[in-house]
Amino acid sequence: MEDQVKQFSERIVDATVHGKPLRLRGGGSKDWYGQPAQGEVLDTRGYSGIVAYEPTELVMTARCGTPMREIEQALAAEGQMLAFEPPHFGADATVGGMLAAGLSGPRRVSAGALRDFVLGTVLMDGRGEALRFGGQVMKNVAGYDVSRLLAGSMGMLGLVLEVSLKVLPKPLAEKTLRLEMSQEDALLRLNKWAGQPLPLSASSWHGGVLNLRLAGAEAAVASAVRHIGGEVLDASVAEHWWSDLREQRHPLLDAVRLEGMPLWRLSLPSTTEALSEFGQHDQLIEWGGAQRWIRGDFDAQTMRSRAQALGGHATLFRGGDKAAGVFQPLAPAVHTIHRNLKQYFDPAGIFNRGRMYQDL
Repeated sequence: MEDQVKQFSERIVDATVHGKPLRLRGGGSKDWYGQPAQGEVLDTRGYSGIVAYEPTELVMTARCGTPMREIEQALAAEGQMLAFEPPHFGADATVGGMLAAGLSGPRRVSAGALRDFVLGTVLMDGRGEALRFGGQVMKNVAGYDVSRLLAGSMGMLGLVLEVSLKVLPKPLAEKTLRLEMSQEDALLRLNKWAGQPLPLSASSWHGGVLNLRLAGAEAAVASAVRHIGGEVLDASVAEHWWSDLREQRHPLLDAVRLEGMPLWRLSLPSTTEALSEFGQHDQLIEWGGAQRWIRGDFDAQTMRSRAQALGGHATLFRGGDKAAGVFQPLAPAVHTIHRNLKQYFDPAGIFNRGRMYQDL
């Protein structure tokens, strides 16, 4: 593996010297996410494998090209999991792509986001140097927690060689409830239940149906089922439901069915009212009301102004015209921070140029 790291370094140094952009790529399962990729592909799949895994310590360290299926199989054998449920979007998904995309699945509302589970990283910068953050060696820039900063950075700061992740035991019991109710009632109840000692681990509402997943101790789950009511889904049906939601195989989210139709992701306060202007069948609600998926050919300025007025932001997640930018424009001060970080780690601007924002 040392030879592979040396090859990475030589390739990066050459690209920096000649100003040639590099497109960091693992399995390519998230090639569609973000702005169009630029540059020659630097394939990370040759740098693969679990470096260390100690179940009793709840920590796993893996190389960037390690397939996600290998990670999850190793964890499942020990009754453990990645609690933030990262989506794969394909059989070839890798750990490096997971970290770069920074996406979390249905359990994020209760367990936390991907960045909350990143303990340490090894990053190769634009000078071809391997920098360690977290773990035994701490080397931060201007006080930033660089390891967590890399989560969702779209590879714009450098090549993540390794990542150490906190893992958690799988819950002892899980039940999924299905209840019929309006969007307004669903939001009201989700926010009410969030303030109660209930073992809620995921929620979704679409087309007049609310699905709730309860996870934890047997007694706590059983008590919550009696308290909330509704139809209890068969375990296999429930597992497929949440898996399909995570991997966006749900009809509203499925890229094949969308056929290029824009899919917007709105991140909002959970208490935000029902967005009735989009229609019940063109939106799906997750994370207790904090994540709203909306399908439709809506103007970017309209969507972002609406989200901003509600205290959130909007992302053009799939499809549509990316000319207006995929992600919500940054405030000037925040944009300056992004630019300074990019300049520090990648002075020649070779890594995933324009993948997050067109001018970075």
